[in-house]
Amino acid sequence: QVQLVESGGGLVQPGGSLRLSCAASGNIFSGNTMGWYRQAPGKQPELVADITRAGITNYADSVKGRFTISRDNAKNTVYLQMTSLKPEDTAVYYCNLGQWFNSRWQVYWGQGTQVTVSS
Repeated sequence: QVQLVESGGGLVQPGGSLRLSCAASGNIFSGNTMGWYRQAPGKQPELVADITRAGITNYADSVKGRFTISRDNAKNTVYLQMTSLKPEDTAVYYCNLGQWFNSRWQVYWGQGTQVTVSS
């Protein structure tokens, strides 16, 4: 089992910045991918960004150039630096970790952290 604990959400004005963190613990194997999803009220969840253990990143078009995902493999922690925030970035942000286990891709989720962009 894997546990994910997020932190860093909050209220920020448009144009501001926030940094989210997510620490993973438990049975973590090499070759995992960690990432961030978000879900705004009344909308489907969407991938924000993810990063492999080797550092290969992938971003949603809506956040490219504004958000940066990074990770510290020694700490099993992933970060999401968000800049130039817009009201449409308001959502609950969820951290996840995917890894192979017993020939199956298993995905674990954090509890979510609220990000609100408003003046």
